[in-house]
Amino acid sequence: MKRSRRTKILATLGPASESQEMIEKLFQAGADVFRLNMSHLPREKLKERVAMIRAVEAKFKRPIAILADLQGPKLRVGTFEGDSAMLAPGQNFTLDADTALGGKDRVHLPHPEILSSLEPGHTVLIDDGKLRLRVKSVKQGSATTTVEVAGKISNRKGVSLPDTTIPVAAMTEKDRSDLEAALDAGVDWIALSFVQRPEDVAEVKKVARGRALVMSKLEKPQAIARLDEIMEISDAVMVARGDLGVEMPLEKVPGIQKRIVRAARRLGKPVVVATQMLESMITSPVPTRAEVSDVATAVYDGADAVMLSAESASGQYPVDAVATMNRIAEEVEQDQNYWSIMRTLNTEPEATGSDAIAAGAHQIADTLNLKTMAAWTSSGSTAFRIARERPNSTLIALTPSQDTARRLALVWGVHSIRTKDASDIDDMAFRACKFAVREGHADVGDRIIIVAGVPFGTPGATNMVRIAFVNQEHAAQA
Repeated sequence: MKRSRRTKILATLGPASESQEMIEKLFQAGADVFRLNMSHLPREKLKERVAMIRAVEAKFKRPIAILADLQGPKLRVGTFEGDSAMLAPGQNFTLDADTALGGKDRVHLPHPEILSSLEPGHTVLIDDGKLRLRVKSVKQGSATTTVEVAGKISNRKGVSLPDTTIPVAAMTEKDRSDLEAALDAGVDWIALSFVQRPEDVAEVKKVARGRALVMSKLEKPQAIARLDEIMEISDAVMVARGDLGVEMPLEKVPGIQKRIVRAARRLGKPVVVATQMLESMITSPVPTRAEVSDVATAVYDGADAVMLSAESASGQYPVDAVATMNRIAEEVEQDQNYWSIMRTLNTEPEATGSDAIAAGAHQIADTLNLKTMAAWTSSGSTAFRIARERPNSTLIALTPSQDTARRLALVWGVHSIRTKDASDIDDMAFRACKFAVREGHADVGDRIIIVAGVPFGTPGATNMVRIAFVNQEHAAQA
């Protein structure tokens, strides 16, 4: 199935989209990657859901990426007498280690690591920021706060700490079990929540051991403060704007989004923009104008993928949401301003052979106005490096690895195909031309540019560029 856009669409599966029939409809509407949210998906249903996606993949003969999103630690207050309490502006309210039911003056905070990390002046947000407390004083086992934004506080509401670095790992015991289950089920990407430091990502990569690539969800101020280190160790990143907008002033989020997208482009790592992109389509068949602009902005910035959460997981119009996002991306990419922006945002290649080859291939394709590039890749790194250039040519990635073909489904502009490795240079050129015709990306008489590494099958050995003519023989065997 040939897509007429480069930006990928990531759709979350849930109650509204958990049947194989609905997954098939979402794929046909434009979904390239499916997200399994481990906060809501029971572990015992994971393999069943993966099998459904793989059945759709087999039917359409197109690689589909699966992203398992780990829940991460959920910080919550305890319970209240009468289930809730009303807090008044300016009053004192205590968070403590006492397990007794809470009231209007105090509540149990079942996280000793938080109580030991809070300092006077730190902000404590409750229930997605609906209530804001300011730490006044701290002593062993309790923190006294002043209520700055008042309201009703009830049982087990979430706690956010924008000023506090918590000495807690990004992975809970549930996450460890979910991670092993996801790897056993054969997912392609793991999304890690609550990332605060590069060590959090290293821990997941150590467990994954290359069985899946790791995507860091950037949703905390502490992660933004160490952005360069986290991005360096991550395989991809997600701009998780929902939680970022709770823990940071909302007006800062758009600038942070652009900063992350550009940093990812510079490093040649996939970046996903997520949360509330078409939020109104949970209950409406059409989005707001502001939402359309929001999706378009992410596409104009050169994000690898844009993501739907509740819109496709639990909304009333999951297929319409995917189709709408598909149309927005297609329209943006047909705008002449889009390609001028892509060129403006391109960065200098790194001083490596692979980067030099990727940049050179892009320049050749531009100079000769070639509409198709073909990259032979074992690990996927060649395709990643060429995609970093954001070429105005279709990028076909030819790989002997099914895992690589699936992972590349997330990457901007990559149309991945699994095939046996090339046996020699002539075979490499012939089959690249054949697949370009078969997939509808080239016609007889066209020239295509081929990037590969010799000797074949050696990861990271990108060292060759070749221009090939598509002839009748290629078309006959397509």
